[in-house]
Amino acid sequence: MKEYLPESMRNLCFIGHGSSGKTSLAEVCLYTAGETTRIGTIAEGNTQSDYTSNEIEKQFSISLSLLHFDWKNCKINWIDTPGYTDFIGEVKCAMKVADTAVMVLKAFEGVEVGSEITGHFVNEFKMPSAIVINKCDNEKARFDEVVAMAKERLTNGAMVVTFPANPGPAFDTVIDVISMKAYTYGAAGTKKVTVGEIPGDLKARAEEYRTLLIEKVAELNEEFMNEYFETGNLSDEDLKTGMTESILKRSLTPVFATSATTTAGVNNFLDFIEAYFPNPLQMPPVTGKLKDKDELIVVKPDPKAEPVIFVFKTLAEQHVGELSLFRVFSGEVHPGMDMVNEANGKIERLNQLSILNGRNRRDVQSLVAGDMGAVVKLKDTHTNNTLASKNLPVILDEIVFPEPIIRGAIQPKAKGDEDKIATGLHTLSEEDPSFSVKYDPEIAQTIISGQGELQLALAVKRLKERYKVEVDLIEPRIPYREAIKGKCLSAEYKHKKQSGGRGQYGHVFLKLEPLPRGTGFQFEDAIVGGVVPGRFVPAVEKGIQDSLVKGVLAGYPIVDVKCTLFDGSYHDVDSDEMSFKIASSMCFKKAFMESKPVLLEPIYDVEVTVPEEFMGDVMGDMSSRRGKILGMDADGHFQKIKSQVPLSELYKYSSALRSLTQGRGSHTRKFSHYEEVPKEVENQIVEEYKKSRAEGA
Repeated sequence: MKEYLPESMRNLCFIGHGSSGKTSLAEVCLYTAGETTRIGTIAEGNTQSDYTSNEIEKQFSISLSLLHFDWKNCKINWIDTPGYTDFIGEVKCAMKVADTAVMVLKAFEGVEVGSEITGHFVNEFKMPSAIVINKCDNEKARFDEVVAMAKERLTNGAMVVTFPANPGPAFDTVIDVISMKAYTYGAAGTKKVTVGEIPGDLKARAEEYRTLLIEKVAELNEEFMNEYFETGNLSDEDLKTGMTESILKRSLTPVFATSATTTAGVNNFLDFIEAYFPNPLQMPPVTGKLKDKDELIVVKPDPKAEPVIFVFKTLAEQHVGELSLFRVFSGEVHPGMDMVNEANGKIERLNQLSILNGRNRRDVQSLVAGDMGAVVKLKDTHTNNTLASKNLPVILDEIVFPEPIIRGAIQPKAKGDEDKIATGLHTLSEEDPSFSVKYDPEIAQTIISGQGELQLALAVKRLKERYKVEVDLIEPRIPYREAIKGKCLSAEYKHKKQSGGRGQYGHVFLKLEPLPRGTGFQFEDAIVGGVVPGRFVPAVEKGIQDSLVKGVLAGYPIVDVKCTLFDGSYHDVDSDEMSFKIASSMCFKKAFMESKPVLLEPIYDVEVTVPEEFMGDVMGDMSSRRGKILGMDADGHFQKIKSQVPLSELYKYSSALRSLTQGRGSHTRKFSHYEEVPKEVENQIVEEYKKSRAEGA
């Protein structure tokens, strides 16, 4: 196995809208580089990236996939990512460990919603980037329009490096504005490329693109600018240095024309990666923190330094167990090495190390700083964990996954499957941390949350396939709360029961008053003179606590009340703890209903990002959901609408938003506070509660 140093590595992630051709482009590159012997296709289900049964069935990527190949003695680590926003967490994982993001666009569609979202991530991560305009063989290809769209919506640093000489079904030639040559590709699979002169009718266009590119590089510094003014060009050496530096500083985003179908443009793209994309040594070093300390530690990509690796993806593979994908950020790792997971203090032994092409693994004896690979069967290490030498106990910054925007409740189809379901859901959440699961005792449901309906539906499907359990995904109950707006200065209840022998006797007076939101429950013993003996006061409080949990108005927990026990009586023989517990519970219910009870509902902060032309429809829909518009902010071509919306109105909102905005809208949500439910809504909920109790009885 050939060994590579950091300067001979390039780490890329390929991002963009679904069906832009990322996976197909990877297939062509693997074949062109000699890593595979045939070009797999989505239709045939034999690509390196999309190898799971669900990906083959649905014909699109669901998980990220790590690939590698050699191009001109340079190792290219290539992470293929899903294009559907339901799986946006996979993109964030890839961007954490890649050095350059390659945004793939369709030549006949341009910048679609998935590209806009991932383009925002590129800016958020401040990543060097490139743009590949793929599918230039489509009859509706419009390369120049897509370049203009990319400049407007993604980055104004987009500069053409290659463009199609003959876009459309016959596309086989690209013009390279650096070499100022035409490259004609033979039939797909032949690997034949003929270099020739630029056709006369394309020379002016090529020169214009070249001028724009050179000017952008010359803007880097005064020396380059002077050279350009004097000669109208830059030397090969200055161009190479300046191109890489411009990409690193994000002032330049090179643009390439390709077709994964005809393979045209692929070699030129790979040549540029090798020559100009930044290597790990040229990237800013990552920083981490020592455990329990705020001191920042710089982790340099030095193969001779203490080893530090970061796990960016965990896969559960049948017959293999957990497979952890990682990047080496410092030092060198090899099989048999012990490393420390600083998050939990556990020592992990690196057993079998591999490099991957999808599911195909090749064992290696070492991996150095800058490289990526996989290790099997780590016991206590998962996605987002750092493994480091005991001499450098550093923790790297974790991937920040987006907040869930959709939730559903799991309902088993058969009794006795609960343990299997819990195990399966836990494993799925480890594989994809943007998918979460928790049991909510307040509503007595297991809730799964994620980024879209497709992601949740896939989780249900995987439970059936992997764990042989079937569940229904239903609308979750809303965790309403009950509270009061008024006071009850005195409520009385006497529990007295006599049926021969020892009876029951408990007598209490309670005062009830509201507390500020978030205060919780307070109990005060204001008994004077022992009218209720001290030994029974805990039973009084317990009876009230039971009522708090079960609710009075509609069966939901009661919050933010103060209850005072101020009077009562007892019987020397018949009084006991149970009698006072019953008395206080009944008295509390009486006091509660006399204190202007209200129902509270969870309110979420919702931020919707939409193109300006859809603002009216989105705001109208938000108002119909009882939403309150808090404000709007411009974000380039988009508007961010900030609002607060009841959780009960947000079920399947992502689908509604997609429909309203032709797929170009997105939203985030986060719990804000509880707020009083409108009276007409409250009445409906209370009636449903009474009806369900009557039916249960």
